[in-house]
Amino acid sequence: MSVTTHAAPARGMNALGDLSEHIVRVLQNNGADISQLGVPPQPEPQDGLWEDVSVPQARARLNMWRNSIEDAAQNEYLAFRFSHLDDNQKPNTLRGWLDSLVEAKKLDARPTVLNMLMPGPIGSGKSAAACALGNEAAERGLWTLYVKHATYLTWRRPDSAPHNMKAWEVRKRFVECDLLVLDELCGEMDVTATEFARRETIDLIDARISAGRPTAYTTNLRSRRQPGSQAMGVVDILGERLLSRLESSAHLAKIVGPDRRKPAQPLDW
Repeated sequence: MSVTTHAAPARGMNALGDLSEHIVRVLQNNGADISQLGVPPQPEPQDGLWEDVSVPQARARLNMWRNSIEDAAQNEYLAFRFSHLDDNQKPNTLRGWLDSLVEAKKLDARPTVLNMLMPGPIGSGKSAAACALGNEAAERGLWTLYVKHATYLTWRRPDSAPHNMKAWEVRKRFVECDLLVLDELCGEMDVTATEFARRETIDLIDARISAGRPTAYTTNLRSRRQPGSQAMGVVDILGERLLSRLESSAHLAKIVGPDRRKPAQPLDW
């Protein structure tokens, strides 16, 4: 009876073409002529050669900001920068606050001003200003995310978040980012918030303040109901305790001006 044998695998070093990209770069950095060693040319990173992980991390943070804007279907806001804002949208105030946040991040310190409150009437340009802040923050290396208040509350319910995120992953994501843009605080809330909305909102704000993480808020509402007005304030919807936490360590940047969404000529229909 014959026995079939198989040749033993060859021993020795792997072919240079099988070496990891890291080893190839080490060889390159030490002067090796890779083209003479039979290793195919390695593609350069999109933003040039980087020596540590900070570059891909910064790129990933920028992509997370862009993805959060796209999840909100607000892609047009990705083009805004401070230079695109007018004086009514407080670009200098936002720029100064961002400078302080970046400096605090470098020093691993707690920012002096944690909350930026941006109230204003409908169509005054609050969201554009807040997204200009987010765009610039993401480009300067801060992990920045955008979400509308009503959307966050929806995503905190079971099986409601995009990308198969669990409810706890939604909370973790928006609690832990370096800067959160929470747009339209109390938007779509015409009466006192449900216990769920109140609890989830207080939890988000408390967690971020306790961790020393800054948040920018926009809202169409005043803080409190004004004398002689039927319009509700934030305190009427979410309660005094939340408003107190919201105003702690906060700077106010009122966004004023005409309704930018109003057509030049009224529509007769």
